[in-house]
Amino acid sequence: MRVAHTSHALSAFPVYSSAFLSQSELVIGGGGGATKSGIKNKLRVFQVGNDRSIEQKHELELARGEDAPMSMATDGKTIVCGINSASEMLEKGENENCRVFDVDDGKLSFVRAKGTLLVKPDDLDFQKVTVLSFDGSLLAVAGPNDLSLLSYPSLMPVAQSLKLDKEIYDATFMKTKLIVATTADLQVYSLPDTSTNTASPSKSKKKGKQKASTSLPLLVCEHVIDIPSLFGGASGSSFRAARIHPTLDTVLYTVVNTVPSRSRGKSGPRQAHVSKWNTENWTVEKTRKVGDRGITCFSISPDGKLLGYGSSDLSVGLLDATTLNPVSTILKAHEFPPTTLAFNTNSSLLVSGSADNSIRVITLPDQVRGSNWSFFMLIILTLIVLMVAYALQRYSNTFGW
Repeated sequence: MRVAHTSHALSAFPVYSSAFLSQSELVIGGGGGATKSGIKNKLRVFQVGNDRSIEQKHELELARGEDAPMSMATDGKTIVCGINSASEMLEKGENENCRVFDVDDGKLSFVRAKGTLLVKPDDLDFQKVTVLSFDGSLLAVAGPNDLSLLSYPSLMPVAQSLKLDKEIYDATFMKTKLIVATTADLQVYSLPDTSTNTASPSKSKKKGKQKASTSLPLLVCEHVIDIPSLFGGASGSSFRAARIHPTLDTVLYTVVNTVPSRSRGKSGPRQAHVSKWNTENWTVEKTRKVGDRGITCFSISPDGKLLGYGSSDLSVGLLDATTLNPVSTILKAHEFPPTTLAFNTNSSLLVSGSADNSIRVITLPDQVRGSNWSFFMLIILTLIVLMVAYALQRYSNTFGW
C-alpha cells in the first residue's frame, strides 16, 4: 500500500536521534559530532502538521566540542539524550553522557546530567542505547559493553552496572524485566524493587559524578537466548534491535542481520529478518525476511499495530505487527541509511532521519493503522461468496432446479 510522505532538507544538520513528545511535537538531535567539521551539534523542536509540514519552534546549541545527541527517549514532558562531553572533560576522565532536558511550551532547557560510561584513552564510546520504561520511572542507558539502570528523571542508579563481553545494541523493558540485545544473544534480567528507593540527586556532588552505593542490588539474569539456528547461529548473524509490544508483555520483536557466509571465495547476500517472539516460552512465532541489506533502525507504533524499520539500502518500511506482512515501503527514502525512526503518540505519523541532513514525514492512513489485513481478507471472502453464489445460480439454471 502506498503512503503519503514528504522529505524535508535540514541545512548542515545530520540527524541521529528523534522522539515525539506528542501527536505533533517532535525533537530531533544531530550535528557534526565531536569532529572539527564546523557543523554545530544541536537539539531542535519542530511542530509537525497533519499535512506533513514542519515548523521549527526552538533550537538548543550544545557546548563547543561536545558530541551530537546519538540516542534519545522521552516521557512526553522531558527528553533524555546520549551526548558525550567535550574532549577537555574526557581527558580528565569525566563524561556527562546522560542528559535530561525539559520541554516547556516548545522550548528546551537543561535539567541534569550523569556520567555512566567509563572514560578510557582514545575511547570513542558513546551512549548508543537510551530507553525508558513504559511508566517512565526507569531508564536504561548503554554504551558498547556496559549498561546502567537509573531511576528517572533523577538519574540515580537503582542497580549495579552491567559489564558485558558482547556488544550491546538495544534494550527494552517489560513490566518486571529488562531485555538486553547483544550481538550474540538476548539477556533477560529481573528488575529490582525500587518502591523504597527515595534517593534524589545530591546538590553537594559534582554533576555527572554521583557515586553509586555499594549496596545497590545486582541485576539477576534469568534467561540467555541465543540467536535461533534458522539465522545461522551467532557466527552468522547478530541481533540489532529488540522491542517489547507496548500493551502485550508476552510479545517481543527482534531484528537479526545476517553476516554473509563465504563459499568458494564468494560472499552470500546479507539479509535482515524481523521476528515475533512469545516471551512466555521464548520461542519465535513468526519471522519475515525484509531485505538483502542490514536494518539500521527499528521502532514500534504506540498502538502496537505497526513496525517501522530503516535499511542500509536507503529504504524505510512498515510491517503489520500481528502478521509481519509488509504494509508499505519507501524506496530511497534518504541519500544515506536512516539513523532514527519515531512514531508520534497517536500512531498517525512516522518520521525517519538520516545523516544526509534530512527527515522524512510519513502519513499513516487509518486503513494502514487499523486492521488493514483483516479488511483485505473481508473483501476477498466477500468476493468468494459472490462467486460461489453466482456459480450455484448458473448450475441451478442449467439443470432447472
